Amino acid sequence: MDNRAEVRDFLTTRRAKVTPAAAGLPDVGRRRVPGLRRAEAAALAGISVEYYAKLERGALAGVSASVLESLARALRLDDAERTHLFDLASTADGTSALARPRRRSTTKWVPRPALQWLLDAYTSPAIVRNGRMDLLAVNALGAAMHSALYASLDAAGGGRWPNFARFTFLDDDAHRFYPDWETAAATCVSILRTEAGRDPHDKGMHDLVGELSTRSPQFRGLWNSHDVRLHGAGTKQFHHTQVGNLDLAYESLEVVAEPGLTLTLYSAEPASPTAQALTLLASWATTPVS
Repeated sequence: MDNRAEVRDFLTTRRAKVTPAAAGLPDVGRRRVPGLRRAEAAALAGISVEYYAKLERGALAGVSASVLESLARALRLDDAERTHLFDLASTADGTSALARPRRRSTTKWVPRPALQWLLDAYTSPAIVRNGRMDLLAVNALGAAMHSALYASLDAAGGGRWPNFARFTFLDDDAHRFYPDWETAAATCVSILRTEAGRDPHDKGMHDLVGELSTRSPQFRGLWNSHDVRLHGAGTKQFHHTQVGNLDLAYESLEVVAEPGLTLTLYSAEPASPTAQALTLLASWATTPVS
């Protein structure tokens, strides 16, 4: 699959975000568009304007790691954006499929018994998702915490798994579940955009992005911003209909034995109102959703 349009849009949006002042350059002359001029970006990267223009047209195939690093520095890319740039280059070279094998089975995925045992042994909410944001496996408390996603799936009347992106953008209840909906929505889209850079051949991802772009103007706007992020650890806020507000820390880990899957473990500060709320939630969350 030709990813030149994706490369072009990513590089142009990153260049537009870098001001001359941030790059240590004088701001002279009228600028037709925000950010750096191509000549300025090329000079910062130590390459010719012609070569930079070629890269920005999407021609990343065969570009050396040193040039990619120079480009990342010139455009002041953060860790997630740098990783995304390298993913796009690997895709252009046709090597990404070898670097990260993907599951193509049409049968419904089920967790290995040992993975489900691990989830069930964890005393706080725990979930497994894929790069398309499908919620694939949970423990009992994870299922109770995400009951709104299961209700949304039942109301939609179809689909194999609950999906965080569909819930966020197509279900009004998401604005209740995520008190800071704007941040949750931006995070969701940036995770999808990151995943799309890793595996542009995923038909399920293409179908999901097409559906959400058609049905949600908010998704379409965020998708076109080309923002990416690494989603490893942090804090999140939720509002549960039974127990109220939940302020949770999380750690997300790649499941090495299942390429493309992410295990997320949530935890609450001991003796906090959220810890008490989770204890209450656990009192009626006795069986995991299968």
